[in-house]
Amino acid sequence: MAGRGRASGSGVVALCLLLVSLLGSLVACGGRPAADRAEAEVQRLLDRRAAALLDRDESAYRRTGTAVGFTNLRTVPLADWSYEVTAVHRTGDTATADAELRYRLDGPDKAPVTAGRTLGLDRAADGQWTVVSDRPARTSGQQLWDQGPVTVVRGEHSLVLGVGRSRAALHAFADLGDRAVPAVTDAWGTAWSRQVVLLVPRSLEGMAGLLGSPASSYRGIAAVTTGETGAEQAPADRIIVNPDAYGVLGDVGKQVVLTHEATHVATRAHTNAATPLWLSEGYADWVGYRDSGRPPAQAAPELAHAVTSGDVPAALPTDADFGFTGASTSLARAYEGGWMACRMIADRWGEARLGEFYRAVGAHEKRAGAVEGALKDVLGTTPEEFTAQWRQYLRDQFG
Repeated sequence: MAGRGRASGSGVVALCLLLVSLLGSLVACGGRPAADRAEAEVQRLLDRRAAALLDRDESAYRRTGTAVGFTNLRTVPLADWSYEVTAVHRTGDTATADAELRYRLDGPDKAPVTAGRTLGLDRAADGQWTVVSDRPARTSGQQLWDQGPVTVVRGEHSLVLGVGRSRAALHAFADLGDRAVPAVTDAWGTAWSRQVVLLVPRSLEGMAGLLGSPASSYRGIAAVTTGETGAEQAPADRIIVNPDAYGVLGDVGKQVVLTHEATHVATRAHTNAATPLWLSEGYADWVGYRDSGRPPAQAAPELAHAVTSGDVPAALPTDADFGFTGASTSLARAYEGGWMACRMIADRWGEARLGEFYRAVGAHEKRAGAVEGALKDVLGTTPEEFTAQWRQYLRDQFG
């Protein structure tokens, strides 16, 4: 009957041309949307690019596009490297791809680091896509290799990656890390990786770029540790150094800072939303100063000055007191107050009990009741009694 037979080949072509004219490149005749095809093509391209990087095959890498990434990553020990394309935004023969980069350093990383990336793409006459740029996504911080060629130094317990730094300078950081790890293990125990990764950018601005924040947020901060709290397999533990602030410290200060940051790596699995900053930062400072020989008045000068002037804090520092954007004096007093609280626990209840207290707080999922429960179960006291004891301890130490 008329209209029920198979369409002729010319009819199919005419229909396809009509669809293309109406919908542009959104629909491919008889198949998948063009956007899906482009996404699949870009995914295959990035798979080849990742394989070439892991194989250290520069020629194969260059065939996928710009070789800047290969040059900057040449010395970085990579165990895994992959992209997952999440979207492709195409305009003719150019496109922008959104992707999630997952990579793992060989040795210290037990789980991958993830980072959002935006890739610029060109399409050649033969229809093949190539990468012309690979940069952080708008909401993501830089990776160290975004800032230039990376130099790598390995220590016994440390892996140091730097940009714009001599190998001798990076070896000095490795030595500090190698001393920090045994010091942390002696205080906390062996149930952690006992490895640290240090990132040493060229400047404060480089540090801020890695953290995706304004440089003003970290001026005067010698180092920070990034990572996922409450994770047994912490995928992103990185100690990021601010060379501008770190460089003015003395030898003892440099070691205290690195040991403090290594403590954050060790305690990561037991640190979560239940852990107040006075405890997490105070414990890290306690480990950092534990073998330094520094007396309280020397290690906590701002708090000592306040107490001797009759201004004894009424309560333990709040999380808000640790904001980097506040006054430097207030920030120093917050750190010093947390350190003195942990020092008091170690002095009065013992170092082992301090570690038990930290773990007991982290055993809770939420802040409410966490400290109160740990004070009762581990130290046999109440928040009110503990605060009163801490205030008297400050008077005794600084009076």
